[in-house]
Amino acid sequence: MNNSNKSEICAVDNAASQRKQETRHWWIRLLVQPALFLLCGALLIAGLGVAQQMGFITAGGGGHSHGSALSKAIKYICPMMCTPPQSEPGRCPVCAMELVPATSDGSNSDPRAVHIDPAARRIANIQTATVQSLPLTHTIHSVGELGYDEGNLKTLSAYVDGRIERLYADFTGVEVKQGDHLAYIYSPLLYSSQVELLLAKKALKHSRSATLQRVIQTNENLYQSSKQRLVELGMTMSQIDEIEKTGTANSRMHLCAPISGTVIKKQAIEGQYVKEGQVIYQLADLSQLWLMLELFPEDAAAIRYGQKVEAIIQSQPDETISGRVAFIDPQVDPQTRTVGVRIVIPNLQGQLRVGDYARATISLPAGSKAKSSGIYDSELADCWICPRHPHIIAKASGKCPLSGQDLVPTSQYGYVSQSFAESEALTVPRDAVLMAGEHSVLYVETKPGRFEIRNVVLGPICGEQIVILKGVTQGEQVATRGNFLIDSQMQLAGNPSLIDPTRAEPLPDEGLSETMLATLSKLPKTDQKLAENQRICPVTMMYLGSMGAPPKVDVNGETVFICCEGCRESLLEHPQKYLEIIKTADASKNQFDSGNDMELPPLDMPEIMEFDDSLPPIDMPMDMEIEHESLKLKPPRPVTPQTAAGQKKKARQ
Repeated sequence: MNNSNKSEICAVDNAASQRKQETRHWWIRLLVQPALFLLCGALLIAGLGVAQQMGFITAGGGGHSHGSALSKAIKYICPMMCTPPQSEPGRCPVCAMELVPATSDGSNSDPRAVHIDPAARRIANIQTATVQSLPLTHTIHSVGELGYDEGNLKTLSAYVDGRIERLYADFTGVEVKQGDHLAYIYSPLLYSSQVELLLAKKALKHSRSATLQRVIQTNENLYQSSKQRLVELGMTMSQIDEIEKTGTANSRMHLCAPISGTVIKKQAIEGQYVKEGQVIYQLADLSQLWLMLELFPEDAAAIRYGQKVEAIIQSQPDETISGRVAFIDPQVDPQTRTVGVRIVIPNLQGQLRVGDYARATISLPAGSKAKSSGIYDSELADCWICPRHPHIIAKASGKCPLSGQDLVPTSQYGYVSQSFAESEALTVPRDAVLMAGEHSVLYVETKPGRFEIRNVVLGPICGEQIVILKGVTQGEQVATRGNFLIDSQMQLAGNPSLIDPTRAEPLPDEGLSETMLATLSKLPKTDQKLAENQRICPVTMMYLGSMGAPPKVDVNGETVFICCEGCRESLLEHPQKYLEIIKTADASKNQFDSGNDMELPPLDMPEIMEFDDSLPPIDMPMDMEIEHESLKLKPPRPVTPQTAAGQKKKARQ
């Protein structure tokens, strides 16, 4: 019985151990096999990555030779686009940033455009608009300040030494009329001159009965001289007539207002002694004021004399006042870089205040032919205008009542006699133009999906439209949204972009320009001569002076000039390499300079050689294996200096 129980227990234990082993084997098969599969896959991927890094295979799956050819075609560009694309990785010699590989080598791509497929276009939300020709009006806005009309300012000064006994205009701001009494002055000199006049008049009267004509003429001259002396002392003719009528001299005299206006300065008080020429009052006629504007030079160049200007005064925002351009400053302010423009504003009601601000607007035709075609103004059509006072306008020729000058026809200032349709201008939305400094570019869709960069010349901005003077034609499609993404793709491809749009147009390589020579002239005389002889930067092969004053570096006891400080590190790391470049450039320069002076022997008539079949053929020695390609002798290429434009042109090729 016991033996049977033990056998049953052993059988149960054996079955349990078998089940445990089967369970263990099942878990091993479940976990180990996928783990081995993943490990093999990871090793395979790692091996492929190592092979690709070593250059044995490429992303396209080619062999070693194909990968080497592709690696040679990769171009490395500066993220800031300081220099043309380079064939080797490294750092930018200008800004010292790490060069990054371009997305395209440019050999088979379009060097002036980027191609975008419809799917990417929808994702980037690229939209276009048509270049239109519209009759637009360009409005110039400016803020100015009201000031006195300098032609209507008068000063009342003392004609003689004396004492002010009374001031009738005893405070600043008094309004006076022409001829009003302003001051009462006591002067002994004035009294003696009046007595002299009375005596001369009496002598002339008694000499009428004299027989000698010479005596009569002498007394007449003495009388006229005494009267003129009183005029020079500040007396009016009515005051002189009053003295002659009464026959009594007066040591006191009234000073009268020379014009009608307002006293803007009072520089004397009652009882004060004054000297001859001392200022007592300063008067201003406020019936006309000046509005002084400061315009940008390009805006000032578009306006002309007599042009109508509308202004809104800050203290009277509900009223618009019209004036005309009286003067345009012939020079630009060196500090503010603006041009002063003077506007004549009428102030007949006296509501305008000197020193008040005003917002002025000037409307101009926006077309590029507006200057040549003229401007139509209904108030100036077929009229005559004063060349000094633009508010003096007449229907016929004559004299200006203020200055006495001859009136000139308004056509002399570019005003036409008939209204015509304003010259149309090519316009695009403002969002289509990318601007950076002096450069402005557009991306034109020449074909579906092909966006080409265009350097454009901008005109005035008219609301949401901007005038294009040069660079596009009517009917072309330009990108208005997504153009920054297009520009980024152009940069990554090493093509011309907003940062460096000059690469889109080839520029002539003409050596040292006037600007470069002017920059080099700022160096000391000895350094200037050395820089002109060296001409190029050995690091970037750009002309010295193209990036400002060239820094001087001492390399192994020799003076070397570089285009910028960014080239200093590269020059000091490889001094012999760049010194050889300078020497080669100098030798090439001397070779080209002396090439025209070479004396070549004269050429004789060529002789025709007849073929002789009797000669045995020439066998090539077996031990000499000369490749056919090596027989083509190539002349040495001299190292010539390159400007920035030459570098860019070489990079595109």
